[in-house]
Amino acid sequence: MANDSTRRFDVCDQGADVDRVVAGFAAYGLAGLTAVDYLRERLDMDSCGYVTTDALPTITPFEGGRPHHHTRILTRDDLDLAVLHGGLFVPNSAAKPFTEAILDWTESAGVDEFAVLSGVPVPHGPDDHRTFQVSTRDYLDARVADADPAIPGMGNGFLDGVDAALVERGMVSDLAVGVFLTPVHERVPDVDAAIRLVDTITRLYDLDVDTGPLEAFAADVAAYYERLHERLETIPENERPEDRMFN
Repeated sequence: MANDSTRRFDVCDQGADVDRVVAGFAAYGLAGLTAVDYLRERLDMDSCGYVTTDALPTITPFEGGRPHHHTRILTRDDLDLAVLHGGLFVPNSAAKPFTEAILDWTESAGVDEFAVLSGVPVPHGPDDHRTFQVSTRDYLDARVADADPAIPGMGNGFLDGVDAALVERGMVSDLAVGVFLTPVHERVPDVDAAIRLVDTITRLYDLDVDTGPLEAFAADVAAYYERLHERLETIPENERPEDRMFN
């Protein structure tokens, strides 16, 4: 496998002109990816960019007989917001170069805010079936501080992989970064977790999205996500996210 010095990711920008990005990636439970896929579908977004790489074994998804890139940037002309739909699993060892490519693009495109929707495999009870956040100070002030109902911060723990690299850049730059986390179960996709993430982000960004049809939407794409989950299961244990206890 290539080491960090030879890993390469490139972003092809085909006209994205937005200040805000909401991202979801292929990870345990697939809640974040399901959530942004649903946003893409309900907001009728079109592809305006994509990510390519020679660093990892790739996949080429298709829908209705038409192929598309595994990692897409999607938007709509009347929305100042893009969705980053990350359908390629990026192991922790490749997180830094992948994130650097994404952040080079956000800087060149003048993106001000970057939100990530993610599930976390943590031990939890029914009372923890809600959304938490880990935010840089500027994102907290701009989006989270006045949220009603409030979105609590995760108490203790750590981020890893792509989420960690994004927040790390946010702490030392003008890019405001917020990661929205919710506990997930092993079932794929975890629809309840995806609904929580969609509810949170649509409320914060005042998006007109009904989560009612998400159950049916998830059923329609469950076969695809199941195959993606099977692919994730082939990833070596040391490349997967760890179970983390948060308080």
